[in-house]
Amino acid sequence: MTVLEVLRSSTDYFKKRKIDNPRLNTEHLLAHVLGRKRIELYLEFERDLDEPELAPLRELVRRRGEGEPLQHLLGTVEFCGLTFLCDKRAMVPRPETEELVELLKSQIPTSNLQVNPQFQILDVGTGSGVIALSLAAKFPESKILASDISDEALALARENAERLGLGKRVQFTRGDLLEKFTERFDLIVANLPYISMQDRQSVSREVLHDPEAALFGGERGDELLRRLIDQAPQHLQPNGLLAVEIGVGQSEPLLEFLAQKKYHDIESKRDYAGIPRFLFARYG
Repeated sequence: MTVLEVLRSSTDYFKKRKIDNPRLNTEHLLAHVLGRKRIELYLEFERDLDEPELAPLRELVRRRGEGEPLQHLLGTVEFCGLTFLCDKRAMVPRPETEELVELLKSQIPTSNLQVNPQFQILDVGTGSGVIALSLAAKFPESKILASDISDEALALARENAERLGLGKRVQFTRGDLLEKFTERFDLIVANLPYISMQDRQSVSREVLHDPEAALFGGERGDELLRRLIDQAPQHLQPNGLLAVEIGVGQSEPLLEFLAQKKYHDIESKRDYAGIPRFLFARYG
C-alpha cells in the first residue's frame, strides 16, 4: 500500500469508529511510525510502505479506534509551545487549560516580578506539570511549587521538568490540596477534577482513559474546588490571586461561594467556546 492509500483506508476506519478528526489522527499516527513530520507525508503519497512499517501502524490504528487517546499513542502532547510527555499516569492536557495559562501570563505583569523577584506561584493538582512548567519557562524569575496527590502524576511531572531543562525551577510535592504548605503565595492556580460522578455516563471514552482521580470531583463535581477556595486565604499573600478552571454550570454557584468567603475582584472568564471556564479572585 502507498502512503496515500494507507491514509485513506485508516481515515475511513476512524470515521466508522466515530473518531473525531479522523484524517488528522491518521496523519499523526503515520508520521509517528515513519519518523516524519505530518507535512512531509504530502511529499511521499506514492511511496510504498513495507510490512515492518505497516505492522506498528495497524496496532496504533486499532488502539485509537478503540478510544485510546491520540496523545497516549504518540507519547507526547504540545502545550503552550512546549512538548510534554503524556501517558496514562496523568490527565491529557486540554486546550482550555492552555487558555488558562495564557490568561495567567497577562495577570502577571513583568513589573511585578521586578519589584518582587521571589514572586511565588503554586500549581495545585499539577498532573503532568504542564501549568507549572509553562509558567516556569515564561517567568524564570519566579519561585514555583507544584503539588499532586498522585505519586504517578508527580513522577511524570518530574520527567517533564527534566526533559524541558526546568528540573531546578519547579519544586514538586505530594499532598492533598494545600495540606503540605505553610508559606503564602502570590498566585495559586489549579485545574482540579470537576466532573460530577452523576455525569460519568456522558464522558467520552477517550477522556475515561485518564485517571479517575484526575476527572471526578465528587457527587456534585465542585467539592475539591470548594475545599481549595476555603483553604486558599491562609496561603495567599495580601491581594494574592486564586485562579481555577471549572466545569460547565459551576460558574455562578462558585462565584457566590467566593463572595461568601470574602474574596474580592472576583471574575469569571469564558473559554473560546463561550463557556464560563475560569474563575479569578483575590484575597486580603
